[in-house]
Amino acid sequence: MNRRNFLKNSSAAGLITTFGISDSLAASTLADKDSSNFLDHFELNEVTIQQLQEQMRNGKLSSKALTKLYLKRIDEIDSKGIKLNAVIEINPDAIAIAEKLDRERKAGKIRGPLHGIPILIKDNIDTADQMQTTAGALALQGNIASADAYIVKKLREAGAVLLGKTNLSEWANFRSTRSSSGWSSRGGQTKNPNILDRSPSGSSAGSGSAVSANLCAVAIGTETNGSIITPSAYNGIVGLKPTVGLLSRSGIIPISSTQDTPGPMARNVTDAAILLSALTGVDNNDEVTKNSNGKAQKDYTQFLTKDAFKGKKIGIEKSFLRGHEAVVKLYKKAIEQLKVLGAEVIEIDFVSQFSSLGGASYTVLLCEFKDGVNSYLSKANAKVKTLKDVIAFNTANEAKAMPYFKQELLESSQNSPDLNSTAYKDAVNKTISARKLIDDILKKDNLDAVIGTSFGIPNCIDLFKGDYGGDFYFCSPAAMAGFPHITVPMGKVFELPIGLSIVASAYEEPKVLAMAYAFEQATQHRSAPKFIKSSNFSSGI
Repeated sequence: MNRRNFLKNSSAAGLITTFGISDSLAASTLADKDSSNFLDHFELNEVTIQQLQEQMRNGKLSSKALTKLYLKRIDEIDSKGIKLNAVIEINPDAIAIAEKLDRERKAGKIRGPLHGIPILIKDNIDTADQMQTTAGALALQGNIASADAYIVKKLREAGAVLLGKTNLSEWANFRSTRSSSGWSSRGGQTKNPNILDRSPSGSSAGSGSAVSANLCAVAIGTETNGSIITPSAYNGIVGLKPTVGLLSRSGIIPISSTQDTPGPMARNVTDAAILLSALTGVDNNDEVTKNSNGKAQKDYTQFLTKDAFKGKKIGIEKSFLRGHEAVVKLYKKAIEQLKVLGAEVIEIDFVSQFSSLGGASYTVLLCEFKDGVNSYLSKANAKVKTLKDVIAFNTANEAKAMPYFKQELLESSQNSPDLNSTAYKDAVNKTISARKLIDDILKKDNLDAVIGTSFGIPNCIDLFKGDYGGDFYFCSPAAMAGFPHITVPMGKVFELPIGLSIVASAYEEPKVLAMAYAFEQATQHRSAPKFIKSSNFSSGI
């Protein structure tokens, strides 16, 4: 969850950061700085799933060879060289899994588009193997899951190779009111591969950083409020938060049963659609997935078309036409591109219509986190069995578990009402009204989708004061409603990526994926990161 911006929006504080650096100064500063002396000649840079499949089909590479290349890449980037801290744990079974899949291929058995493809998953998703599931928390260290999460079962069935697990904002950014996104007590601080002292955002920081840095083919993140969208935007990749219920949450350390969902993170829209296609399914251990019966698609790539905007009517978040001039310039250019692609565009007030729901959503998250974590821990193989135990562990091990910021959100959750309380039920009813509100906005002007800047310029990492900025925050409406939301690269400001967001109604993943694909193909804004050491800006952006 993008906790800091959510808390700002919940309190209606609406912090707007003023940036005071000129284009010429920024350009000269970047030109003069050492970009890590890192010559990135990795042979799989920016490779797609389809290209990897072709390499395996023609015998130039095997899944085992791919897996070894990515493991070497992780070691060189994450451990010895740049030290992104994107990967928290390597799967010791990865090569054995790849070997098995190679044997299947040789025997003529191809499970699908993910057969033999190495991927990374976030460290709040259970895997019944030798890897731990800890949500980045020292309190959960040693927790080896007894069963795969439902989406992990789907990945194994699809023939994916689980390379390892990615670092994240501890407890999915639901620990402190001033935490640094991408930091966990178990994994340390994840960095942004574009400029290393910049935030990767969170909570799926490791997944976003790893995909952008070409440490894997694709990855899985999770989102409650912005945790797939913002790290995807900050790291310059594609991220999709699906409709809540399209993908199962069973076996995932929870925050909110109302808002949580896993989702794909990739360098291009096609790969995101391929990964999404493999993950859907009705899970008896997650009741909400029953709503997806008959609505999920077996192959989301079939909807990808360059003509997706032709004849469509799009609502543009007009408040984002003001703010940092460099971001606004990219946004205006993107809007003009939509018109070129055949869209009718109208300006609307979208985000502001949901500001009154923020407090209720915050109450829902506090109550559901306590209930969900207590339920998860009661069945887990962790030493702590309740949220109260976690708080006590952190307090007893403060120097290691809480060296920079504390656990205000854990404590607030522990003291929150239970799910039978009137306060909780009233808050849920208010929060889910976001669904009707979005649908009413779409119907009022006959809109096919609403589009806006995903976030803002990545802030500098600050372990003591936490995150700042993010003055273009587009995540809360779709998060509260549980509706699909995709971000796609919109360009860069001083080498820092900015994302464009597309939101539609429930189970309209085909529509948002198609629109993101059309924009991506027309603009080609994605570019590999340069691993620049430092922003070196006097006042920061």
